[in-house]
Amino acid sequence: MKTIKLKRAEKRELKGPSLTIKWALASSFFIFVVFTIFAVITYKSSVNLIVAKERRNLERTTSEVVSRLANSDKELTITDTYRNLSNSSYSNGEQYEKITTIEGTLMQIDPFISELGQDALNLYVYNLDGELVFETQQTNQKLFQEVRKSPTIITLNGKTGFLSIEVIYSKGTREKIGYAQTFYELTSFYDIKNKLLLTLIVLEIVSLILSSVLGFFLSSYFLKPLKELRDTMDIIRKDPQSDIHMKEIKTNDELADLSEIFNEMLDRMRLYIEQQEQFVEDVSHELRTPVAIIEGHLSLLNRWGKDDPEVLDESLNASMQEISRMKSLVQEMLDLSRAEQVDVHYANEVTNAKEVVYQVYNNFKILYPDFVITLDDDITKEVKLGIFRNHFEQIIIIILDNAVKYSTTRKEVHISISTTLNEFEVAIQDFGEGISEADLKKIFNRFYRVDKARARNKGGNGLGLSIAKQLVESYKGRVDAESVVHKGTIFRIFIPILREK
Repeated sequence: MKTIKLKRAEKRELKGPSLTIKWALASSFFIFVVFTIFAVITYKSSVNLIVAKERRNLERTTSEVVSRLANSDKELTITDTYRNLSNSSYSNGEQYEKITTIEGTLMQIDPFISELGQDALNLYVYNLDGELVFETQQTNQKLFQEVRKSPTIITLNGKTGFLSIEVIYSKGTREKIGYAQTFYELTSFYDIKNKLLLTLIVLEIVSLILSSVLGFFLSSYFLKPLKELRDTMDIIRKDPQSDIHMKEIKTNDELADLSEIFNEMLDRMRLYIEQQEQFVEDVSHELRTPVAIIEGHLSLLNRWGKDDPEVLDESLNASMQEISRMKSLVQEMLDLSRAEQVDVHYANEVTNAKEVVYQVYNNFKILYPDFVITLDDDITKEVKLGIFRNHFEQIIIIILDNAVKYSTTRKEVHISISTTLNEFEVAIQDFGEGISEADLKKIFNRFYRVDKARARNKGGNGLGLSIAKQLVESYKGRVDAESVVHKGTIFRIFIPILREK
């Protein structure tokens, strides 16, 4: 544990910004762009709506002014202008001539006049000579032009606003009687516009900061499993013998699947390493004896035995026998190693179970004519197994070979095949030496022999049953054995049946 903690501290340095930083920056940039587009659209829409509203208000006010002034039948004067704008019923013209300050009076007479009294609105009425006869603000503005001008934003006397000019025609005589010029300052509009722009900029900066912080914490949270995966892989890179695993992730998402797959892959990799180590250890252990025997005979021949034909013949025969056993041992070890990796090389193989059993059965009847070999078949139709044909044959051959090899006076072997709901069963029974209960638990171990001396004489290396068991289990099956000493042994092989989809 101390070693693992030490290695955790020695973290691998990144060559560039971490994925957390990149994700935080990317999400912040995305939010910034989206918010900027939203802010621009909001800003433009708001400005256009306000401008359009102010334009409509000015057009409505100007239209009302022209409509009221058109009630006059002669060229506009201050008296006629005041009377028509206020819709006054007084007939005493002198009263209007004497009025110098009329704003308060007009506001009491007609609400429309209060609208004309706005600080932002400037109304100018001119006679046909372009002389100013009426104004709402004391600016003494000259007539801009004598033709109609729709509301247009211009700068007038250092102020920006809408300028509108209308030619006034009398409703009675249809003659031109004057001009109405209105100028609506947009100072308040520009103040609102600037405040809106400033507000959006501040909100955008705040959102950028908040999105960066939130993006960093979210990316740190969601990418934490990836960081742990990287650290785990780094520890394994530095110490392949470490038994560390990726922590279980309970988020039930792709990262949880990745963690589970990584741990499964890690377990399989460690299993293969252990298998290779076990293979080397077993081979080196088992080859030590035949190599020592061959070396002893060669030393004997080298010293003096080569001149003695009897010793020479004995040494050569013994050496050849040990070499043959070594070849057999190496082949069996290779078979065992391959049996442990069938899921990689033979994952999609399909085999006809009855066909293989009958083939091996017939072959053994020919090879051992002095044996009574019987086959009981309770299956009416062919059965498909998800196993490589050669491996299925090899499993049955190993068990049958042991049955023949360890039979005594009763040379009889019984084979039976049957099916359950999900499994195909092959039972092989002999009537030979039998196996004690203590030995029965170890017969599938590598290089284990019940009687080492007799097993060696019969040519066994103690790997056959290990290979058979490993092959069966690699295909998700199982193999069991029952035995009574001096009565015989029965092996049962179970292989899952491949169901049609």
